[in-house]
Amino acid sequence: MNNIFHNQINRLISEIAYSHRELPLRISLDSSLLPNSDTIIEIIQLLRELLFPGYFGKQNIINATIEYRIGEVLIEIYEKLSEQVSRVLRHHVNPNNPFSGSVEQETERIIYEFLSKIPAIRHVLATDVQAAFDGDPSANSVDEIIFSYPGIFAASIYRLAHELYVLKVPLIPRFMTEYAHSVTGIDIHAGATIGSSFFIDHGTGVVIGETTVIGDRVKIYHGVTLGALSLRGGQSLNGVKRHPTLEDDVTIYSGASILGGETVIGKGVVIGSNVSISKSVPAGAKVTMKNPELIIQGRAPQEFTQDPIGDWVI
Repeated sequence: MNNIFHNQINRLISEIAYSHRELPLRISLDSSLLPNSDTIIEIIQLLRELLFPGYFGKQNIINATIEYRIGEVLIEIYEKLSEQVSRVLRHHVNPNNPFSGSVEQETERIIYEFLSKIPAIRHVLATDVQAAFDGDPSANSVDEIIFSYPGIFAASIYRLAHELYVLKVPLIPRFMTEYAHSVTGIDIHAGATIGSSFFIDHGTGVVIGETTVIGDRVKIYHGVTLGALSLRGGQSLNGVKRHPTLEDDVTIYSGASILGGETVIGKGVVIGSNVSISKSVPAGAKVTMKNPELIIQGRAPQEFTQDPIGDWVI
């Protein structure tokens, strides 16, 4: 430690501590009431083992001992998640977010209800995996999809986080989906409602907002935004449907933006790349941009035209 820093350290400590105490939006100084990010990631890894036994966590599991391993994992999840849920409930206790009974009782109820959803989550994830395999000709096996596809990683964490969101657990669901976002580049808010056989191909840059509703057998590509038209209303829009609805069997190609809480994309619609939509589209339509004029430079410039592929051109 050089002399300049040594002479200034007390002043730095005082100024930084003062900023912590005086800023009106400061983070709680009682860290025991905040979730631990490392522990939440550990819980995610344990839950993935529960969803896909043999793929993650302990391997060489056989049918004769699977109950034993499930029990081990459940106990570890229960212990870790109970502590984290208890923390956030204590941190978020306020008159507008009441719950009956003690924090311990509410934590116990939440953990039991959440873990009881695991079989249903596994069932719907199986349809997501199958949709990825059926929809991607480059996929060699279901194993490859479970191990390596970012869309399945993001969807599995979303489906877990969504159940905690429904149970009104603060902070943790958002942390879980943002962790998936940081790993995959896919941003799915835990509050979104997504049906079965959901497939995100490639995935980077996908954004799915909190009040989005997605039906069954929907496929979207990288760079798709399912967003809000305007957030100038800020917190006054909390709880208001701000994001679009996609009915069953919709396909949205890369770079498209579907915006607005009143926008409904009808059953079977196909939306082309780079389209921006803020109004509803009727069932069965195909929506594309008008083709730009392309020039191919060779020995002599040539016009290059393409035929539109859709019946809704914007």
